[in-house]
Amino acid sequence: MHPPVLRGPTVLHTVTRAIAILLLALPAVGQPQSALAADKPPWEIKPAAGIFGANRSSFSYALPRGGQLRDGLLIVNRGRTPLTATLHGADAFTADDGSIELRSAEAQPRDVGAWIQLADTTVRVPAGRSVDVPFRLALPDTATPGDHLGGIVTLVQQAGTTDRLTTTKIRLQVSGELKPALTVEDLKVHYSGTPNPFGEGSVAVTYTVRNTGNIIVAARQSAAVTGPFGVFTAGPGQLADSPQLLPGETWQVAASIPGVPPALRLTGTVSVVPVARSAPQPTTAATAHVLTIPWTLLLLLIGCAGVLTLALLSRRNRKRPAHAR
Repeated sequence: MHPPVLRGPTVLHTVTRAIAILLLALPAVGQPQSALAADKPPWEIKPAAGIFGANRSSFSYALPRGGQLRDGLLIVNRGRTPLTATLHGADAFTADDGSIELRSAEAQPRDVGAWIQLADTTVRVPAGRSVDVPFRLALPDTATPGDHLGGIVTLVQQAGTTDRLTTTKIRLQVSGELKPALTVEDLKVHYSGTPNPFGEGSVAVTYTVRNTGNIIVAARQSAAVTGPFGVFTAGPGQLADSPQLLPGETWQVAASIPGVPPALRLTGTVSVVPVARSAPQPTTAATAHVLTIPWTLLLLLIGCAGVLTLALLSRRNRKRPAHAR
């Protein structure tokens, strides 16, 4: 039995093809890693380890009025060049997309941002090193009970990387009675009819939810419209909860209710309930009214009445004597 014979051109073609496939695959494998490395900065900002614990993602405290504490922010530079960090305290707010953000340096802080006292506002961190930035949180005697949210905004500048803003949030609860409360403001109900005299229209409900309590809550919402004497009720279905609202913050809501007949007068009702864990949940409601006159049907009835009147007058005129006519 003779051993198999390997043909030169066939072996060469196979090896060449394998090398080509390998070379084509290398950039595809390396590209996500490069993109990931470029997207992830070579530095990190996090709460420093101390008496409040380690591996914290944010700061959370409970203090009485006039109380104070000391903590620190750790800036870690894993890059090959030094970096410069500029820091400032800032208050929080609810953004248009529902997320809670910290205000820029141009906004004058009046809450947590004003109570933060940083040991340094400009810090230089050598390559491969880390720096602890101490700060003191001092509450005034006039601090209101309940939740307060703010934090530290850090602008990092490093050669070869894009300047970035990083926010580290500080959640503070001032001792005192917790009062979750929401109100509904500027409730408006608008009816859009249809040319079909026997058809149905839709109702647009718009309103503003305001957090009038002293803790951070979301609003669980419901809306409905009812006809005269409660002959029918229609709603938009289950409305999504609002985002977390800071005390004093507002959130705009718009809902559409289809399939509503023009019942002359509609009543729109909106109810909101604070979503809170450790506090009572009072319900707040608001109502508004809108006229829904079926103009097409009304014009049709007027036209029919006019035709009937002309027919009666014509009939009566024919029955009168000729000399009377």
